[in-house]
Amino acid sequence: KKMQMEAMTVRRAARMGTATAVLFACVALALALAPGTGASPAGTSALGIVGSGTLEWPHVAVLAKPKAGAKRVRVLRQFRGNYQPQFVLALSKLVDRKTGKTTWYRISLPGRPNGQTGWVRANAVRIKPVVKRLIIDRGARRFQFWNGSRLVRTGKIAVGAPGAETPTGLFYVQSKFVPNAAILGAFAFETSAYSKLTDWPGGGVVGVHGTPWPELLGQAVSHGCVRLHNDDVQFLRTRIPLGMPVRII
Repeated sequence: KKMQMEAMTVRRAARMGTATAVLFACVALALALAPGTGASPAGTSALGIVGSGTLEWPHVAVLAKPKAGAKRVRVLRQFRGNYQPQFVLALSKLVDRKTGKTTWYRISLPGRPNGQTGWVRANAVRIKPVVKRLIIDRGARRFQFWNGSRLVRTGKIAVGAPGAETPTGLFYVQSKFVPNAAILGAFAFETSAYSKLTDWPGGGVVGVHGTPWPELLGQAVSHGCVRLHNDDVQFLRTRIPLGMPVRII
């Protein structure tokens, strides 16, 4: 009889343990799915980059391979035409096994064709870690702004119309400013991405900017740029730094 009572106690404890485990699992799932909790959708918010930064030399040669004498892909200038520093996004790096120092960075190159990369000497750039990023979901017509593991803000967007689609890939913020053109809304970020045709000054550049027509958000109506509500772009104005990665999926 004593053994039967002990067995019943063990079974009750086991049932309680299972119920408790299920309860905690349900709570964890609910927290993971709740908006703004910092949950990271797989494959979207984790970019696996080294960092971003500026050029240390007036002119920096970008090479096809990380070695002296390799084919020159492009030459970047330390400052852009508007006297803003030229930022670069470092995707990977080479480290000297003996000294432990970084010798080369593989960077993302702005402009056409999208997705072009090259290598620069480590002492030609100043690269720092970056934890903020902007995720543009072209299909869902929404953006996500992340700071580390925390989802800071999300909202509705408009993207490129058929024939002028917003390109997908990993890009970064090159410039930001208060636009003179009303079509760019309250504030604008210039990315390193290019589309077939955009409303950007000079054409081609994919911008992330506000809009005077919030009723068009959620649609594919632009020439390639990403339109946000003016409230959202004003919120991001001081929070998005130059060189910050932008993933368009």
